[in-house]
Order: sequence, then C-alpha cells, then structure tokens
Amino acid sequence: MKLIIAVIKPFKLDEVREALTSVGVRGMMVSEIKGFGAQSGHTEVYRGAEYVVNFVPKLRLEIVVPDDLAEQVVATIARTAKTDKIGDGKIFTLDVEGALRVRTGETNDDAL
Repeated sequence: MKLIIAVIKPFKLDEVREALTSVGVRGMMVSEIKGFGAQSGHTEVYRGAEYVVNFVPKLRLEIVVPDDLAEQVVATIARTAKTDKIGDGKIFTLDVEGALRVRTGETNDDAL
C-alpha cells in the first residue's frame, strides 16, 4: 500500500476529488494548511495598507491506495491540480506498513 500526500491549491479540490473518484479512489483526508515554497509568499493590499503574506493557504490530501493504483492516482492528481502557475503544489508517495478498519477489523488492502 502507498500513502500519497498531495499539496494543492484550494480551488482545485472538487476537480481533483471527482477525478480521483473516477479512477477508483474510495476515500481521502483533506486538511487546510498554510505554507510556502518557491512562491515565498506574496503582498496584498487591505484597506489601503500593503502587507506581506508569508504563508499561502493550501490543502493537504492524504490518500492510501493499493500499490497497483498509486501511479495512476499520482498522475491524476498532477494532471487535474495543474494550473501552470507557481504554487501548483507537490505530491509525495510513501510506503504504508499496514492498515486496519476499526469497525470491521479488516486489515491492509481489505481495510481500504
């Protein structure tokens, strides 16, 4: 099993979720986060005063999938989250040792 962690722009969530559902993803966790990368933040004007925003709002998606689905999920996220502008995000893939569905006791791939 693989854990895929994707950091995307918030307005892309619905499009990414629909695309992942269509390739067989049955669930994901979504967290609101703030961070910076190559963007290093930006400046905004509020009530006539200019100020620097050091952390940009993003969404963190966490998805656990069977090994054979991981590459397709990464490609789907990359394709649907892309805007061709700085700050499109990152995708990380990690190995998962085990999983347990609390309600039924199912383990590993069956728990997904």
